[in-house]
Amino acid sequence: MSRFVLAIDQGTTSTRAMIFDRESNVIAMDQREHQQIYPQPGWVEHDPMEIRERTQQVVRTALERAGIGGGDIAAVGITNQRETSVVWNRHTGQPYRNAIVWQDTRTDQLCAQLERDGYGPLFRERTGLPISTYFSGPKIRWLLENDPEIRAAAEKGDALFGNIDTWLIWWLTGGPNGGAHVTDVSNASRTMLMNLQTLDWDDELLRALQIPRQMLPAIRSSSDPNAYGYTVADGPLGARVPVCGDLGDQQAALVGQAGLKPGMAKNTYGTGCFVLLNTGTEIVPSKYGLLTTVACRFGDGPCVYALEGSIAITGALVQWLRDNLGLISNQPRSRNSRARSRIMAGSTSFPSSPEPSRRTGELMREG
Repeated sequence: MSRFVLAIDQGTTSTRAMIFDRESNVIAMDQREHQQIYPQPGWVEHDPMEIRERTQQVVRTALERAGIGGGDIAAVGITNQRETSVVWNRHTGQPYRNAIVWQDTRTDQLCAQLERDGYGPLFRERTGLPISTYFSGPKIRWLLENDPEIRAAAEKGDALFGNIDTWLIWWLTGGPNGGAHVTDVSNASRTMLMNLQTLDWDDELLRALQIPRQMLPAIRSSSDPNAYGYTVADGPLGARVPVCGDLGDQQAALVGQAGLKPGMAKNTYGTGCFVLLNTGTEIVPSKYGLLTTVACRFGDGPCVYALEGSIAITGALVQWLRDNLGLISNQPRSRNSRARSRIMAGSTSFPSSPEPSRRTGELMREG
């Protein structure tokens, strides 16, 4: 009997694989960073093929450290940086461009035009989200408008869209050779394209953004006994293992910290800082600018929703100080550096924040 579960955590700055036993003990893990690409101010990109390579590396290393093979893994689950958008060719698996990261603000003019055209209330009502550069929908529209090859391939059905969860599941389950093109409700709720009531892509919103439905993945539950697909023998596990778990990173943190009842909340610090409040099966519109989003759905059970507030830059600032200014050599050193910084009179530095998130401040003032 397979005794272990593999969790893949694909984040904004790194990818990690963790192997757990049946008592939820961590048996082995590996983690590797990937490159942050800044082509011009306000643009943030990742190389999807590098992320795929890092995923393969950490999975193989974790298995090696655990002293087990892929056949010892009962199931695979993925959690991922949300909103980061990839478009690739279904026949070759090659991305048409780098992934546009959730922090990227190149779609600011497109979002402003959508607001001027009066679409704001429609998107907020259907998706629980404001029109924002943060989310995937405008990123897809930008790619379609700015790359004729992508637009032509999308119309022909050759181009596939996915956030990072979709990209990795597709490759793990076979890629061009029958890979599963799926996402879960939590990630789909971050695209500005999924209707919170129907849990399906909304045709009116797709028309507003001029996005062909055929390029979008199927929406599945966050944990599904009917697997999304199975890993392939020539993949990093070297065995046929069901892939049946998928949650956006912040929703995964809520579930992982057992915030499973209405009224429970979590606050986690990583690249950014995110507060999620479980609202149960009720869709709660925010009066103070918070996001109404999906928390999770297990199997055929009811969908669970949440309210979210976010700060885009927290841990990312530490990495920025390390990589851009060289003030620290590694992130753990930042704990001691904070004390020394008090005597650095007049020395204050601010990285370029992609989009200040006012929602968390509003949440704090109210409660």
